[in-house]
Amino acid sequence: MSTQRRSVTLGHIVEEEDALSVDDLSRLCAVERSFILELVQEGVLEVQPATEARFVGRSLRRARLAVRLQRDLGVNVAGAALVIELLERIETLERREENLPGVG
Repeated sequence: MSTQRRSVTLGHIVEEEDALSVDDLSRLCAVERSFILELVQEGVLEVQPATEARFVGRSLRRARLAVRLQRDLGVNVAGAALVIELLERIETLERREENLPGVG
């Protein structure tokens, strides 16, 4: 008789309002702390006013997207900032269009 091994993955759901540190973001995105700081300098991530750099849950989505753009497409941080801004504008426009009467 064979013995089956089961693995269990535990996780934490990050809400939009959750505060994350630089170290949290770098760990969750599997990147160096310096990359997160580059994203802050380029304006991809906004820091909440506090004594230590803190980010909201939305920052995790933006940081992961920047990481994928860099790793998969070779986009630099400035390019990632532009792509993310444009994607968010498109999402906003699509939401507006969905809410217009007589459209869709």
